[in-house]
Amino acid sequence: MKTSSKRTPSPNLAPRNAALAEALSKLNQTEGFSSSALPEVRLMYSSDTVPSAPVSYEPSLVFVAQGRKHGRLGDRVFTYDPRNYLVLSVPLPFECETIGTPEEPMLGMAVRINPTIIAELLLDMDGPASSADGATVAIDAVPITPELSDAVVRLARCLHSPAEAKILGPQIIRELTYRALHGAQGPTLRALAMPQSSFGHIARALKRIHLDFAENLDVGTLARESGMSVSTFHANFKAVTTKPPLRYLQTIRLHKAQVLMVGGTPVAEAARQVGYESPSQFSREFKRLFGGTPKEVVNRLRVGLSMSF
Repeated sequence: MKTSSKRTPSPNLAPRNAALAEALSKLNQTEGFSSSALPEVRLMYSSDTVPSAPVSYEPSLVFVAQGRKHGRLGDRVFTYDPRNYLVLSVPLPFECETIGTPEEPMLGMAVRINPTIIAELLLDMDGPASSADGATVAIDAVPITPELSDAVVRLARCLHSPAEAKILGPQIIRELTYRALHGAQGPTLRALAMPQSSFGHIARALKRIHLDFAENLDVGTLARESGMSVSTFHANFKAVTTKPPLRYLQTIRLHKAQVLMVGGTPVAEAARQVGYESPSQFSREFKRLFGGTPKEVVNRLRVGLSMSF
């Protein structure tokens, strides 16, 4: 990845967004995603517009201080920018376009969602958690509140010091999670702590797919482990991901292979490691998803941005 020369945040930002942009610009100016002092936090930077392409995020809260991102899942379109943050409750491939310029680069931060923290917070919050079945959307952009915005700025600032990140960071992430639970996507986040809800069952199936993507998984096995009939599992799975289970598994395998190949793994070996027995079938399906051969796409990512994590 290339590193850009230092640039200052846009002076036209609202005060809270300007504070976050200043903090993030001091942390990172490397194109794409970068690590931070906390393993739960990834930094984002783009000094250019990156056309819409398939990406795969871990469950995260994504905050943008400057610039914006346009996401698409099926026929749903959502924008996350300084006014709206993204809530992605399950690992989900989707299409994403990044908008940034050399003068006003896109600056953002992704905070990984921890279901254990959600469960602990729900135990401490007043009133029992109610079932969220039928009211859950796996991914959406929702308005950021002043309280949440302040917490995001504090998290970004504490990342400047490894000691402060270690001591203060986990508490601020806990606060971010609490604030998000009270936001428009709160029901979806609550559902992650309800293992018996249909959303909870699908979330576990998605986790299994992401851990064991190279295995010979089938819909019957996933449905049985989720405690659902095949037809019910198929319907609930598609409602969350917009894809049938096997198509979703195929997409995850191709994303994992892309990461391997960007890291230097040969095409045939990457195909084998993600569960493909036929390299030619792998290449056909890869080109169908990413719009180019494995070599073309990997070369493009190596000289541009890798926006998948």
